[in-house]
Amino acid sequence: MSVKNEEIKLDIHDKPSGLSWIGLSLQHMFSMFGSTVIVPLLVGLSPSIALFASGIGTLLHILITKGKIPAYMGSSFAFITPMLALMKTTGIGGVQQGVIAVGLVYLVVAALVWMLGTDWIDRLLPPIVVGPIVVVIGLSLASAAAQDAMMKNNHYDLTYFLIALATLFLAIFFNMKLKGFLGMIPILLAIVCGYLISMACGLVDLHAIASAPWFKIPHFELLGTEKGFHLEWNAILVMAPIAFVTMTEHMGHLMVLGELTHRNFFKDPGLNRTLAGDGAASLAAGLLGGPAVTSYGENIGVMAITKVYSVYVIVGAALFAMAFAFVNKLNVLIMQMPLPVIGGISFLLFGTIASSGIKVMVDDHLDLNNKRNLMIASVVLVIGVGNAYLQIGSFQFTGVALATVIGIGLNLILPQQPANE
Repeated sequence: MSVKNEEIKLDIHDKPSGLSWIGLSLQHMFSMFGSTVIVPLLVGLSPSIALFASGIGTLLHILITKGKIPAYMGSSFAFITPMLALMKTTGIGGVQQGVIAVGLVYLVVAALVWMLGTDWIDRLLPPIVVGPIVVVIGLSLASAAAQDAMMKNNHYDLTYFLIALATLFLAIFFNMKLKGFLGMIPILLAIVCGYLISMACGLVDLHAIASAPWFKIPHFELLGTEKGFHLEWNAILVMAPIAFVTMTEHMGHLMVLGELTHRNFFKDPGLNRTLAGDGAASLAAGLLGGPAVTSYGENIGVMAITKVYSVYVIVGAALFAMAFAFVNKLNVLIMQMPLPVIGGISFLLFGTIASSGIKVMVDDHLDLNNKRNLMIASVVLVIGVGNAYLQIGSFQFTGVALATVIGIGLNLILPQQPANE
């Protein structure tokens, strides 16, 4: 069913025209590219495989959710620490088994949700919990955006910050002033302009781009092909529990997308299908030798700004990502993307997500003079934005996930009316 709203430029099942389709899809690919390839670069996996896996994962997610959710699946940051440790001990084989285990955990939970239903979600996630959690999803990423915008080799760099501000203000200007097709790709235009400014400032290695071959087939690490197959229980036990952390982030992203598109994705296509989509995406990534994947806040931010929610645009971004995994020169060109450009755009993208959470609370007319509401919102915001974490042994429950669980718990146990009121 299509939801008509004057704020929406393209709804979920609206198909853009040829040129605008290409531009809108490239905009999404550029937005997720930096984060998707930086995870494998940090861990020691192949960025090209991660890019290809993100495209495959996105297509699987869209297929399993019956084309009803415009979500892009990119490399998950939640698994960086265990993957780093496993690369030093079990190697790529252990990492792959851990990623596959993550996918299987998602599929098992999806099956349980299918059997038990989703009516419990409305009780667990009312607006007083959803609003602050969505704010946290945006603001918890704020420090990462600021670091990208200001820091060069862990030292403050004025040129970096000026480029970030220029990229940010161009994105704002393009959003406010451009019309028609150009008005739907302000983020892509700002990224291109920021890239050109960075190039003029000498922040782009032009020789690396010029000397790179045009095409190169990614070296897919099919499970068991490196040193034969050996079951790595340690890798599985280290990686699998973190799936429950990313599930809470997954649910948070569904809340944001639901508010933006005026839908309830927990009911249609259902949380069982969305979890199964995430699980299948990580399963495919693990089989190919890529990192675990999750839905991306960067792409949600793009949709919030442009008001374009077309699933066809996301499909286009996925196909471009898969193609770019083979086009080595373009891959190198985008991998040269300067951090201040990413930081400047992130100021707007992540801030837009946080603002969507405030909108949830405003639209529901939540009264923060009510002590119960004030207690829940206050605790969720500070724990989430402060990235407080609960650590037991090597397992760490952090930020958004911890704030979500505590917010749900407070909502369930606090009385509607305080005793002193």
